[in-house]
Amino acid sequence: MASLLLPLLVCVILCTYYSLAHGGKEHGFVAVPTTASEPEAVCSTSRVRLDPESNTVFVPLVHLHGPCVATQSSDKPSFSERLRRSRARLKYIMSRVSKGMEGTTRDDASVSIPTHLGGSVDSLEYVVTVGLGTPAVSQVLLMDTGSDLSWVQCKPCNSTTCYPQNDPLFDPSKSSTYAPVPCNTDACRNLTGNGYGGNCTSGGGAQCGFAITYGDGSQTTGVYSNEALTLAPGVAVKDFHFGCGHDQGGNNDKYDGLLSLGGAPESLVMQMSSVYGGAFSYCLPALNSQAGFLALGATSGGVNASSFVFTPMMQEQKTYYLVNMTRITVGGESIDVPQSAFSGGMIIDSGTVVTQLQHTAYSALKVVFRKAMAAYPLVPNGELDTCYNFTGYSSVTVPRVALTFSGGATIDLDIPNGILSDDCLAFRESGPDDQPGILGNVNQRTLEVLYDVGRGRVGFRAAAC
Repeated sequence: MASLLLPLLVCVILCTYYSLAHGGKEHGFVAVPTTASEPEAVCSTSRVRLDPESNTVFVPLVHLHGPCVATQSSDKPSFSERLRRSRARLKYIMSRVSKGMEGTTRDDASVSIPTHLGGSVDSLEYVVTVGLGTPAVSQVLLMDTGSDLSWVQCKPCNSTTCYPQNDPLFDPSKSSTYAPVPCNTDACRNLTGNGYGGNCTSGGGAQCGFAITYGDGSQTTGVYSNEALTLAPGVAVKDFHFGCGHDQGGNNDKYDGLLSLGGAPESLVMQMSSVYGGAFSYCLPALNSQAGFLALGATSGGVNASSFVFTPMMQEQKTYYLVNMTRITVGGESIDVPQSAFSGGMIIDSGTVVTQLQHTAYSALKVVFRKAMAAYPLVPNGELDTCYNFTGYSSVTVPRVALTFSGGATIDLDIPNGILSDDCLAFRESGPDDQPGILGNVNQRTLEVLYDVGRGRVGFRAAAC
């Protein structure tokens, strides 16, 4: 009996101490069951909460590695592998930043596509299902705000040139709307200028080729193509440019392809800017047994802006969306760091797992968070340095963590799944203070993140899924 009461007694003593130390602000800490991070046994879409004034079309979809999917992938990456790929992605993004890289009609003003937590090519974590071709063929695509050219695996492609995927390969010969992009066109020349190939393919040189290499070494090459893209029933995008991949290599995660949402002209967002105003949003679910959504044209049709808090985008990046963080709050108190600690800005990225925070800010956050979690034993971890052993605890007391950006926009991270991942603090050090950090997808969970490119701002809406 005494052994059962010990964890509770320790918690009572320490929680009382924290309350007194923070001037009685006990609301700065939340007790949550240790099972709160475990996926549910059944599929659930009930947590999705779309803005009623956005006229968004919502289509429920499934999560590839959760109970919502009919056929499970056999090679789900471990948490350690996800972090390894996330580190490779960080290096890739930083190298691109340092180098300075940078026809549709419909009735509704916006369209929504649910997103679901999955595995990763290059640490990507969320997927959407869309229709490609006429008749439309379902394609499960990784969603990536950090890349610009969308692609799928296409026939002809054999086991030596394409990786096996759960769905049939897209077959252009069976679509009445498919057409390769010709060489010596503006679309092909622009592809070359943005570093995605654009060379003429062999066999007469009539088709525009594309080539992409990612930070983890995976790559895809093929024909730059034009096709109809179905986002939701009755909502088709004509003349969608994408890569029809015929040769894959590296550590791909057996998905059908990738849907790019970056800021360069090749991305879905920019291709559809005349229709959706260069605006999109998404909500990433807290658990892989729950659904979220991806919405295009989120600021069209009278979205209720009062439900969002906004921060301006920093200097324009061709691909990445950069904002300025100004403060981190733990347990109701701001951590003590100078403004210069955030001078590099923060890239908001759907494909990075844990947040990459600059040296000074991360060092301060780690000290404060560890003090707040002193009731629980730290355990070694090869990838993250603030991890805990919660064995024997039915619940744990976690400090609230809030991030504030320029203009005063403040987001409260979901407790516990927006703060802890695999019982580790979902932050790590990214590098010097004057280099960009990355706001990872764990911190973004349950928030609707609105990229309002036309107005040069990013918005956040709480508890959207």
